Amino acid sequence: MTAAAPAVEAEPARRGIHLPSAYTILFILIVAVAIATWIIPAGRYDYNDDGTPIPGTYHGVEQSPARIIADSLTAPINGLYGITGADGSISYYNSGELFGAIDVALFILVIGGFLGVTMQAGAIQAGIGRVVESLRGRERLMIPILMALFALGGTTFGMAEESLAFYVLVITVMVAAGYDSLTGVAILLLGCGIGVLSTINPFATGIASGFAGTGIDEGLIGRLVILVIGWAVGVWWVMRYAARIKVDPARSLIAADRAEIDAHFSATSDVDGQAAGMTGSQKIVLGLFFLAFVVMIIGVVPWADLGIQRIPTHYWWFPEMTASFLLFAILIGFAARSSETNFVESFVNGARDLLGVALIIGIARGVTVIMTNGQITDTILNSAEQAVSGLGGVAFINLMFGLFLPLSFLIPSSSGLATVAMPIMAPLASFANVPPELVVTAYQTGNGLVNLVTPTSAVVMGGLAIARVGYGTWIKFVWPLLVILAILCMAVMSIAVLLG
Repeated sequence: MTAAAPAVEAEPARRGIHLPSAYTILFILIVAVAIATWIIPAGRYDYNDDGTPIPGTYHGVEQSPARIIADSLTAPINGLYGITGADGSISYYNSGELFGAIDVALFILVIGGFLGVTMQAGAIQAGIGRVVESLRGRERLMIPILMALFALGGTTFGMAEESLAFYVLVITVMVAAGYDSLTGVAILLLGCGIGVLSTINPFATGIASGFAGTGIDEGLIGRLVILVIGWAVGVWWVMRYAARIKVDPARSLIAADRAEIDAHFSATSDVDGQAAGMTGSQKIVLGLFFLAFVVMIIGVVPWADLGIQRIPTHYWWFPEMTASFLLFAILIGFAARSSETNFVESFVNGARDLLGVALIIGIARGVTVIMTNGQITDTILNSAEQAVSGLGGVAFINLMFGLFLPLSFLIPSSSGLATVAMPIMAPLASFANVPPELVVTAYQTGNGLVNLVTPTSAVVMGGLAIARVGYGTWIKFVWPLLVILAILCMAVMSIAVLLG
């Protein structure tokens, strides 16, 4: 669903470096930024009517350093429902425009409830199980089909943790067909991961677009190109490996342990029962599930601005999207014939699963609150303006992509990283004459690539543990593909800059 889940131990604990959680990293960052307000000079730009800074207008202002303890503790609260006052300061006691991200956090919780109700109905599980069963004996075709389905889940609702339910089923079928468990884990990790790289995932594109001040539809064509070509490259990579080990099993990257692993998954082949046919209500639920995302796209895209008059423009954003998903959660509950108790429990449990994401958004937004109140955001922007002043648009966007790679290791939460980085990175784009939606694309592609391999991901480590594949083996298998995908992303963004 999102890359924000904290890491879990998929293997016995080992001595060595242990990375702190995203919550701890962000709290440390809040305190560090509060201290920085005493060191970094305060300053401001003059701004255009659309909120973008005017190059060359930076000027110093009176220092307003943060109270290290008090402001650090209240930063997450202001990060959720702080209000921008007439003087530009942010406080929950102000009157004015909402600065906090409570609308985003509530959207995340409702999306969690929506997914919880859908998963409780078993429609997604039954649909994928039916595909797996129908392709028995034609498992080679299963690779592109399943990777397309998982990519669709990744690109629409950030499918990640939900995929863990399918590992045993997919791996068992792959092993029975003469492939290894690495083939099965690649189908799932790469399928979902390549989907998360792009398009309309609300946990990445939606949140980042909101904080960048751009629409979720802007930059969509380039992201679709990355999705389609990335999926094709991923399918080619997995099918190439699968064909190689089918002919010569000794070329499997897990050849030394393959007999034991194959025996394990052969012993769990009773998963056939998971692939029972879909009921009529599950078909309706699956239709409503995908319709919810279609409705979101229709509501968000400014069709009139695109010259399309047949579709009315509604100018939806987080409040309307939240209400829409709440409606579809209720409709799915009726379609699944859930009792009132089961519906409420599944909705609340789904929201609970994403509570950590909602909290991370508030904490991450708190970093921006400290910077804004300390009036050092524009100072940092000014320093960055000087650094990129000689760069062309192509160099700038690829630099942004490169910066998001280490930042994604530092802040593994995709939503947290978007909340922290976009208020700074997006305005910076105007200095290089690059549209802010390309910065969103740079963020989500960089973050998506890192989340295919980061050891702090519960999905990566949990999936590999289920497949009995070592982390080092996975890195050996996937790193050349990551290089290809990185080149693809950089090429698409560079072309987008050149095309204007």
